[in-house]
Amino acid sequence: MSELFDVNFIIGHFQYWLGIILMMTGLFVVVSRGNLVKKVVGLNVFQTSVFMLYISMGKITGGTAPIFTGNPQEVYSNPLPHVLILTAIVVGIATTALGLALIVRIREEYETIEEDNIQHLENAMQRKEDQDAGAMI
Repeated sequence: MSELFDVNFIIGHFQYWLGIILMMTGLFVVVSRGNLVKKVVGLNVFQTSVFMLYISMGKITGGTAPIFTGNPQEVYSNPLPHVLILTAIVVGIATTALGLALIVRIREEYETIEEDNIQHLENAMQRKEDQDAGAMI
C-alpha cells in the first residue's frame, strides 16, 4: 500500500490533487458561509475546479491538436472535454449572473444578504401574518 502513494505518484497527479483541494474549498465556502455573495463565489471556485479537472483529463502528454496529418503514429489529444468545458463556462457565467441578480433583489427586499438575518425576517413576517389572520377570525 505504501508503494501506491509514493512521491512520484503524488507529484505525477498534481493537477488532480489541486482540483480536489479547490473543489473541497468551494464546497466548504458554500456550506459554511451565510453571506449570499460568498456562497456564489464558493460555487464559482467549485465550478472552476471541475473545469480544471476535466481539462487535465483531456490532455495527453505528447498529444497534438486533432488535425489529420497522414501519420498513423500521431498521438492526438481529445478535444471533447475542452469543448464541453467551454459550454460549461458559458453556463457558469449565466448562473453567476442570475445568482448575483437574485442577491440584488434580496438585498432590496430585506436590506441584508446574510442568510440568518433573512430567515429571521421571514419568520417574523410569518408570525405577524399568523397573528393578523388569528385576529380576523
